[in-house]
Amino acid sequence: MFFWPAVACVIFVPVGLTFTLVGLFSSDRNVGGVVGFGLAALLIAALAVVFGVFRMKSAEFAITNKRVILKYGVINRRTAEMFLQKVESIGVEQNLLGRMFGYGTVIVRGTGGTLEPFSKVSHALEFRRQVQERISQLPGMQSVVSVPV
Repeated sequence: MFFWPAVACVIFVPVGLTFTLVGLFSSDRNVGGVVGFGLAALLIAALAVVFGVFRMKSAEFAITNKRVILKYGVINRRTAEMFLQKVESIGVEQNLLGRMFGYGTVIVRGTGGTLEPFSKVSHALEFRRQVQERISQLPGMQSVVSVPV
């Protein structure tokens, strides 16, 4: 969630600081546009970070003793709730950056083929492990022992 805000900061903060400082410390008094451009660049970087934080705070991924709850989105809200007994499988897809920074796409497949993918989930593998652990604790569910290969 912070990849694009970080890119915006890397680009706009140095540009904004350079233009603002050059404009403020210039002996020429007709540099109001330079200072304005610098402040606008800094504002763009700040808005990108604020939007990233807002997106992070609006996402909710939870596991109760009965349900898996996935909510995501700021303006367009996407929600999925599924009873643990109805979860057929839960998968995680990660690209190279996802593996490096610990995020991925969680795909919850319910009985009947219902597929619910949620992207950019932090600690996606841990979320999957927690869901599998809760499912194994349900009455009448067999626990499967995994053997390393």
